[in-house]
Amino acid sequence: MNFKTAASLFIILVMGLIMGCQSNVTETKKEFDKLVVDQIWSGCAANYDILTVPPHQFIAYYDSAKYMTVAQRKLGENTWIKKRLDTQVEWDAHNYITMVLDEEGCLHVSGNMHVVPLIYFQAEKPYDVTSLVKKESLIGNEEHAVTYPRFFKDHNGDLIFNYRTGSSGKGSQIYNRYQAESKKWSRLVEEPLINGEGKTNAYIEGPQLGPDGYFHMLWVWRENPDANTNTNLSYARSKDLIHWEKSDGSTQAIPITLANCDIVDPVPAQNGMLNGNIRIGFDSQNRVIASYHKYDENGNIQIYNARSENGKWKIYQATDWDWRWDFGGWGSIIARVGLSKVKLEGDQLTQKYYVDTVGQQRFVIDEANLKVIKQIEFKQNYPDSLTNLRWDSDLATVNILEDTSDEYGTYILRWETLRRNGDKGWDFIPESQPLELYHFEN
Repeated sequence: MNFKTAASLFIILVMGLIMGCQSNVTETKKEFDKLVVDQIWSGCAANYDILTVPPHQFIAYYDSAKYMTVAQRKLGENTWIKKRLDTQVEWDAHNYITMVLDEEGCLHVSGNMHVVPLIYFQAEKPYDVTSLVKKESLIGNEEHAVTYPRFFKDHNGDLIFNYRTGSSGKGSQIYNRYQAESKKWSRLVEEPLINGEGKTNAYIEGPQLGPDGYFHMLWVWRENPDANTNTNLSYARSKDLIHWEKSDGSTQAIPITLANCDIVDPVPAQNGMLNGNIRIGFDSQNRVIASYHKYDENGNIQIYNARSENGKWKIYQATDWDWRWDFGGWGSIIARVGLSKVKLEGDQLTQKYYVDTVGQQRFVIDEANLKVIKQIEFKQNYPDSLTNLRWDSDLATVNILEDTSDEYGTYILRWETLRRNGDKGWDFIPESQPLELYHFEN
């Protein structure tokens, strides 16, 4: 099983912060191999992507001239075949890159989008980045203002492409399905799955396939581009990504709107909830656990875990901090807190989180009441030294992306950039930095 997506979401969040604080980390791997992939544009902290399907490996990034580039190699070889694509990034950290292989081995790549026309490339030959070509459209409508592209696969292995159309506060979610035989896309559902009705939009976590066979989806609603206007943590689940249910098993009407959705926690605006910091986990009984943060009654920031119990949401406070993270504003922000999903490790529930003053942490949770039992060591698949900043700049940060599998071990993609600046440019042009790939055995 490949754990890249789950691992990278947590790691990219916390490693996109200002480095330098100490963390309680147990190093479980020794360095096995290192390759320099290329020199990259260091002005933008947008996320890259890595895809390992033995014997092939693909890495998508922005090169030193700001072009989206995909590099390919065979595992065990040090030579990269590279394809520079016809799109350039600037300073916006929203403009991450994502890619996937379809059932025939053809690569699909999308990214560099923040409320701009669709940017999408499709390979014409299996396992061949040189055959990537730009496609001007998928369907032909709802593609003029695209953000947050995501590829995933349904129960049948069919490729699904999801993105937001519109803008922050006024957006909807679009889902397309790919037919490998015709090499064409069609709508998964004809109307937007989640519709902000011109008044709001959903920031989504998922759909994520759970151990119960359902796809689970969690989201917050955003009233406008200000990060402090996230509200109403919401939930839905589906077997086929077409027919949806609420947590109590009742039918969820489509399109999903703020008025008809299953609300986990009716958090009002300016109360400490942030899109990008919501997670979907499960306990030993496969009950859904929604993790997020908000302010407590004293105005302090806290992590909460809400569990669906007999069709109703019950909310549990996980932390007892005595400080407040006051955030807001437009554009990408530097997160002071990060959290991961609740997960079952052996016979106990654990959860990882991050606070900028203490670093990465991990605790054990009592499954009966979701209370924190004890703090334990944070374990990661690579040496802590990889997070040390080498660039002599107070404005720089380390970016880490992890791709882990029982089959091939752990690959770490490491690069340094200027830190997030509200998606605005800095008043200087930074030097290019190396993009490095490390391999660690299991």
